[in-house]
Amino acid sequence: MSERALPRHVAIIMDGNGRWAKKHKLQVALGHRKGVEALRGIIRESSDLGIEALTIYAFSTENWSRDKAEVEALMGLLLEYFSSEIDELDQNNVCIRILGDKEGLPQKQREAILRAEERTEKNTGLKLNIAINYGGRAELARAARVLAEKAVRGEIRPEEINEQRLAQELYTQGLPDVDLMIRTSGEMRLSNFLLYQCAYAEFDFPAVLWPDFDVKAYHEALEAYMHRERRFGGRVS
Repeated sequence: MSERALPRHVAIIMDGNGRWAKKHKLQVALGHRKGVEALRGIIRESSDLGIEALTIYAFSTENWSRDKAEVEALMGLLLEYFSSEIDELDQNNVCIRILGDKEGLPQKQREAILRAEERTEKNTGLKLNIAINYGGRAELARAARVLAEKAVRGEIRPEEINEQRLAQELYTQGLPDVDLMIRTSGEMRLSNFLLYQCAYAEFDFPAVLWPDFDVKAYHEALEAYMHRERRFGGRVS
């Protein structure tokens, strides 16, 4: 890896599981399973590199509209993931945070993610944020609602509502903004993911389908990021 600064916060839209399955003449569920295997390697590498936070898009609020069998397979994989991976994640000092509407999940899945959060909450290594039943617009609306309720109760004045206070009510409270957003499969859109947090993120859109996104591809995305000049609205010096 280059000696230039790594991103503090990497976010990934893991796109292409279904197309990978179709390409290999397999059921979509097997594409998602292969995607979980790819994720395992990226989490380990992020931890080994000392990246502060990794946020992955696992299931959006819009994904409920998918075929029932696919949704059931994804929910089953969610349970399986936390059952099979939690020991290693905890041993490696990974702190898990779930982003999204937990109450909208089935009971077994909700209980599994709450246990994972509770077990790892004091870990000080990689902050692994998993967006489940998540939508960026819903997150912003939720934060605005919380601030409005505080204003009604007299806890804050409307003129005190600013970007910092809004950020404190987001699921990512306390985390740095996203430095690098990666979306695999060549698609070039955010799909309602971390809309506020990606205000000044650098983007990378590798054509590789997510199940084939390995550590080498991850390094290539990180290297590309480290050779960009970030301006944050300013001019080139």
